[in-house]
Amino acid sequence: MKRAYAQIHLAVLLWGFTGILGKAISLSAPVLVWYRMLITAGILAIILTNRGDWIKIIRKDLVRIIGIGVMYAIHWVAFYASIKYSNASIAMVCLATASVFTALLDPLLNKGKFNYIEIFLSFIAIAGVYCIYALQPHATNGSAGMVHFEWGVILGVIAAIISAIFTVLNKPLAEKYQPRTIVFYEMTIGLIFLSVLAPFYIYNQGETLQLLPQGWDYLWIFLLSYCCTVWGQSLAMSALKHLSAFTITLSVNLEPVYGIILAFLIYKENNQLGYGFYIGMGFIFMSLMLQILIIVFRNKAAKDLRKNKFPIQ
Repeated sequence: MKRAYAQIHLAVLLWGFTGILGKAISLSAPVLVWYRMLITAGILAIILTNRGDWIKIIRKDLVRIIGIGVMYAIHWVAFYASIKYSNASIAMVCLATASVFTALLDPLLNKGKFNYIEIFLSFIAIAGVYCIYALQPHATNGSAGMVHFEWGVILGVIAAIISAIFTVLNKPLAEKYQPRTIVFYEMTIGLIFLSVLAPFYIYNQGETLQLLPQGWDYLWIFLLSYCCTVWGQSLAMSALKHLSAFTITLSVNLEPVYGIILAFLIYKENNQLGYGFYIGMGFIFMSLMLQILIIVFRNKAAKDLRKNKFPIQ
């Protein structure tokens, strides 16, 4: 369990850089995601071939992987579009709402019981996002506010909903298959999905659409693909074998904390954010602390139960 917690928090730290790199890359959200999935699938194919880790996926699980791969593509497009419409800080903090959707969807999809404490903690997080949305100052000046920040919040929440769904659906797969194999197939499916839609997107955007990376984009896309995706996803999938989907998602709420600190330092995004942002972050941080206390209490209670059941002679 300790190793699983270490893995998920290292993965979350790596994911904290996704918003920073996404804002640095000059490509539009769909094009950026296409390159990210292409490079990620290529790196994983090389790793799996060198290590001889290719395994057969049964048909039932393959259908689930196809669905998750499509959801990954939509999730990332929504997330990076959220960054483009608002900023990295707002896009990442919206991902914290994934916990409320996971608490609701996990029992439905995996035929479990509702945990009302987890649902309550999730609503604390979503209340924080509402504060950010409702109290953010409106302005036409980019330094005082963001003209399209509403779209940024909406797309960020959409990304969170999809994240909650594929986190729940991934758990049975993580318990059955090697993590890199699952991530490879999901990235490949997402790449195919975006490639099928690419002609329609290119036609709609016209000649102004930038299709090739420029300058430092090549380095940022590689770091985004290898460190934030290959390494990060493998760590998260390994942790998912031992942790609940809700605990994984709630741990991911630390992603905006890391990302926002970086955004403040690198992009000075604190100049764009009002006091509602900090109130909202306070709610989210509180939900995280309460969840940690509950986990500690449950572990202590389980140990006490084992001691009472099997006393030392």
